[in-house]
This record gives sequence, C-alpha cells and structure tokens, in this order.
Amino acid sequence: MQPKRLNYLKTFLLGFGFFGVSVIWGTYNAFVPLFLANKFGVTPGLIGLFMTIDNIAALFIQPAVGAWSDRLRTRIGRRLPFILIGAPIGALAFGIIPLASVLPIFVASTVTLILSMAIWRTPVVALMPDITPSKFRSQANGVINFMGGVGAIISFLVGSQLYEINQAYPFWLGSTLVLVAALLVFIFIREPKVFEENPDAERPNLLKSLKGILKEEDKGAIRIFLAIMFWFIAYNAIEAFFTLYANKHLGMAEADGVRLLSQLSLLFVIFALPSGLIGGKIGRRKTISIGIILMGVAMLLMATLPVPFLNQLLFIVPVLGEVPVVGLILMFAGIAWALININSLPMVVDLTDVIKIGTYTGLYYLFSTLAAILGPNINGVFVELAGGDYSVIMFIGPVFMLLAFLMIIGVRRGEAVPDSEQE
Repeated sequence: MQPKRLNYLKTFLLGFGFFGVSVIWGTYNAFVPLFLANKFGVTPGLIGLFMTIDNIAALFIQPAVGAWSDRLRTRIGRRLPFILIGAPIGALAFGIIPLASVLPIFVASTVTLILSMAIWRTPVVALMPDITPSKFRSQANGVINFMGGVGAIISFLVGSQLYEINQAYPFWLGSTLVLVAALLVFIFIREPKVFEENPDAERPNLLKSLKGILKEEDKGAIRIFLAIMFWFIAYNAIEAFFTLYANKHLGMAEADGVRLLSQLSLLFVIFALPSGLIGGKIGRRKTISIGIILMGVAMLLMATLPVPFLNQLLFIVPVLGEVPVVGLILMFAGIAWALININSLPMVVDLTDVIKIGTYTGLYYLFSTLAAILGPNINGVFVELAGGDYSVIMFIGPVFMLLAFLMIIGVRRGEAVPDSEQE
C-alpha cells in the first residue's frame, strides 16, 4: 500500500546527505583557487585546469558507481556502504586541505576528496527515488535541492566569516557537517529490500543500459538525457561567466556580480519546494518546458537590453541588497532553473524500474557532467570569436535552451507512475 502523502521528515533527513555535498563543494570552489594562487603561486591556466578535475572524475566515476550500487547486496542496503566509506574519507581529506604547507600534500588531499565525493554522491541521490513513491519524487527532489541550496548558502555566508578568523575553519565546518549528514542518513534512513522478491533478476550494467537506451524505439530516454546536457550547457553561461559578463559588459565591480548571482541562488532555493509541487500537479515535462522558455527569455533580455537599463536600480531588499533590472531578471532565471532542475531527476528515474535507479541516476550525472566540461569551453570560444564581448554568452545560452526544448517536447515518458503500477 503506497502512502498518500510524502514523508517530509524522512525526506529532510535524507536531504542532509545532499546538504553535506553542497557545503563541501561550495567551500571547495570558493577557497581552493585562492590557496592555489596566493599560497602556492599556481598560474591562472593551471588553476582552471585543476578546478575541472572534479568534473572529469565525476564523469568517469559517478555513473559507474551508480550502476555498482544497483548490483551491490549487503545487510545495510546497496547505497549506504558507499556513503559510510566515502563520506568519512572525504571529510578527513577536506580537513587536511587548508593545513597542507607544500603543493604535493595539497594536491594529494584534494584528489582524495574528489575521488571520495565521486564515490558517494550518486548513491546518496539515488536513495531519494529508492524510498519515495513515484508520484512524490518531484516534491521530494524539491526538498533535497532545498537542503542542498541551504548548504551552499552556509558555505558562502558562514564560510566567508570563518575564513577571516582562520583559513582552516570553513573546511573543518564542512568536514563536521558531512560526518553529521552521513550519520543522520545511516541512523534514520532504511533502504527497501528490493531484491528479496526476485533475487535472480539481472544485475544492472551501465554500458548495457546505455546501449539499451540508444536502441529504444521511441527514443524518449535519450531525448531526456540530451535535453539535460543542452540545458546544463546553457545554464553554464550564467554559472561560469556571469561575473565576467557583469564586470566586462555591464561595468560592475567584481563583488557586485557575485552578489547578483546570490540573488539567483536564493530564488532557486526558495522556489525548490514549489517547483516540486508544480511538477506533481501539472506534470514534469510541462513544468520543465515552462522553465526552459522562461530561462531562454531571461538570457535574451540580458543579451539585448541596453546596459544603462539593466543597471537601473529598482529596489533594495534585506539580505539580497540592491536589486537592479538585471537582478530582477536573474531572480526569474532562478525560478526557471528550479522548474527545470527539480523535475529532471524524477523524470529520469521514472524511465526505469527500482532495480536500475542507481544506474539511471549515474547516467543523469554522466550527461550533466559532460555539459559542465563542454559548457565553459563552448562559451569561452564564442567570447573569443566575439572579440572579448561577454554578452555573446547570453545569446548562446538560449540556443541550447531551444535544443533542450525540442528534445523534451517529444518525450512521452518519465511522468509519475500510478500507485497500482508500483505495487
């Protein structure tokens, strides 16, 4: 018998796993480049290369680990062993990073962190569909991403204050929170015994699953995965280049561009839960399509509106600070991104059965990580071709959003499965 309501308490507890992941990566991305440049004198080009190692590791490790977790059989489940091994190792390595006085130790600790995080991220995310009925997965993913957003905000706001006291403190905070998160997941989350009913079922295989997707007649699965890659490439234009767009195109101070990005992030966090509810109400494909259109329009506005108009101050909000026209556009972009991002993983895992949830979660990360690697390079090339004009990225983004829209509108699968089909 399926529950009639989402268990929000259990989902929030599971969300602490994603919360821990977000704290770690928020702190890592904010402060590791500073250590590399100011402590070890690494050149900007090498810093950029170093900061892509996590994406390269994720590309090769996370999909394979997802499929492995589907095949694993232990008394505590198929996901928890990865969390109980990966989280403590990652916490220890993360705590060593600010203490490293020579570059080899610094590199060794960061590489250990990257590998350990890649080991447990897919399993902790796959736990959500494991313990959540299909019809509640959009709402549950909203809760998970809300927790992740709170973790990112803590890493920026609290981490920056701790960094001024002692450079090691934000890292030790992250390590502590990851250990607490893993402990909470271990204590309160119980995995379903999905293999007891059919112990002889075929064990999931990543390459076999990918080949099967490519051979499917309706192409719904590959359309979703391509859409995911396209909209992440588009979003990368904002995520990776907005501060340069604000500085070089809008003429803002560097700190102002970062502050405006926090407005987008805050609106994403605020709208994470409503986006899940909307996806559950009107359908995931329709909700994602609306988000794609809104995001494309927002980027086109940032590309075409005159600079003085974009810089015009509209109002001042506590916490958010000054909100110019471009800030308001970014807020709508944050809402649009929530509509897209919150409903995409539930669509992916409802393409398959409970046996292959980890495998399909890994494939989700495969295509989103490909976008994280391709996106900066694609946008960077077009900026160079445009003679250093960073406004061009706001034209490139809508092109990839259009491609994502063309992919997603042809999908007829991935919506919530009726209770009768799950029982």
